[in-house]
Amino acid sequence: MPASYLSPKTRIARSPIHGRGLFASKAVRKGEIVAIKGGHVLDRRTLQRIRRRIAESYLQIDDEFYIGAVTGREVRRNKMFINHSCEPNVGIRGQITFVTLRGIKAGEELTYDWAMEENSPTVTACRCGARRCRKTLTGQDWRIPRLRRRYRGYFSAYIQAKIDPR
Repeated sequence: MPASYLSPKTRIARSPIHGRGLFASKAVRKGEIVAIKGGHVLDRRTLQRIRRRIAESYLQIDDEFYIGAVTGREVRRNKMFINHSCEPNVGIRGQITFVTLRGIKAGEELTYDWAMEENSPTVTACRCGARRCRKTLTGQDWRIPRLRRRYRGYFSAYIQAKIDPR
């Protein structure tokens, strides 16, 4: 059963942002790995077929591909529980590795901005509660110049290739 890696310095608990979230159980230094996404490689058609069974336990890795669970049984071990925030403290290194953007204190919820990895036509109301909340998230937020500047070096390799085409 494919599983994601969660740092031993983390724990899953009830989140004020949404459902359950990933929290630091111990202090975490800037740049430390807190999670690595595991799972099956899914094409868009497969994801559309199984999406209802696997909730939000997938990550976009290319225009037509995702990585995630394929059955409901796999979700618990596959899901990273890192909620979205418009003021995240976690970014992406490479394609599937999640690292801290700054030092994190024990008890803090770990969050990332979906703009770091999502490229889709979706529009979602945001309720992250951050001071700089965008209120509306689109699957194209990686195109926003201020986010490109803020998250430089922490977009997934897939999105970074769109930002810096060859």
